[in-house]
Amino acid sequence: MTQLSALRRSKPLRRNIPLPVWADVTLRLSAAMVLIAVVILVHWLDREGLRDSYDGHVSFLDVVYFTMISITTTGFGDITPVSNQSRLVEAAIVTPIRVLVLFIFVGTAYNFLIKRSWEAWRMRRIQERLTGHHVVLGFGISGSQAVRELIERGTDPQRIVVVDPSAERLEEAEAMGCNVLEGDASRDENLRAVRIEKASSILVSAGRDDSSILIVLTARHLAPGVPISVVVRAEDNEDLAQQAGANTVINPVRFTGLLLAGSAQGTHVSDYLSDLASVGGQVQLVERTVTADEVGRSLDSLGPGTRGLRVVRGGREIGFWEADAQRLEAGDVVVTIVATG
Repeated sequence: MTQLSALRRSKPLRRNIPLPVWADVTLRLSAAMVLIAVVILVHWLDREGLRDSYDGHVSFLDVVYFTMISITTTGFGDITPVSNQSRLVEAAIVTPIRVLVLFIFVGTAYNFLIKRSWEAWRMRRIQERLTGHHVVLGFGISGSQAVRELIERGTDPQRIVVVDPSAERLEEAEAMGCNVLEGDASRDENLRAVRIEKASSILVSAGRDDSSILIVLTARHLAPGVPISVVVRAEDNEDLAQQAGANTVINPVRFTGLLLAGSAQGTHVSDYLSDLASVGGQVQLVERTVTADEVGRSLDSLGPGTRGLRVVRGGREIGFWEADAQRLEAGDVVVTIVATG
């Protein structure tokens, strides 16, 4: 089975729509009923100008009947407007309302039969062409916070794909504008469906260490060259996560301990660490590749508002105090603090 055929057989991605289906239908039908009621009222008030060829008497039932065949443009001819006033009412009031009602019903048919089919087809095409996107596997507390932070840092929500087995959590991700897929992130077909091998990064936070490590194993098998970050809560599982293929292992318990220890030695240390980690603070940690005009310069001369901390060169980490940090080379990755406020 080819990868493309596997994609077509898998669950399609979803993206949030502005209005739920039931609400859209209710609004459209309510508007149509209100307009029909207005026409019935107009015909009832002007019933003296109508002629019933059957018994010569226009009852309320006749008015309802005449309104419905007028609105639907059926026009059997058994009840007709005969006075000038009735004909003017038909031309100036009833006909525009008839057009509006037809537009409502035609629009409803378009929205539910054509537009939604088109949207499903379009999402399939997006799914088949996904590349350079961020895949978030697990949308619990950590996963949802990571998505919010990505969006705050300027990532287009449409470049984020969330996979989670919970429909309720996926509704929140859809509301943020992300593409979502409901399913088990440890299954090959689900990861293939989100084109994980074409992603720019994979963020794993399944809520349980064993589940997260299994997901990392599956993702690494399918995407050998994509960076994987995973959240684990037990220190014993950090090595297992790295052995499974994770590039970055984050232990929130350990990070919390760092913040607590920092606060014990100074009231502002933990605040500054939180400030560094969030885009909403006055400073932000940024990792990037050096630009061409920075080659040959030192780590402490990257420009105003930027403070170089570390150089990563060939897998080796070089601190700002080391001699090798005094001359940047092409391909170096630098970790910096950038002023945002």
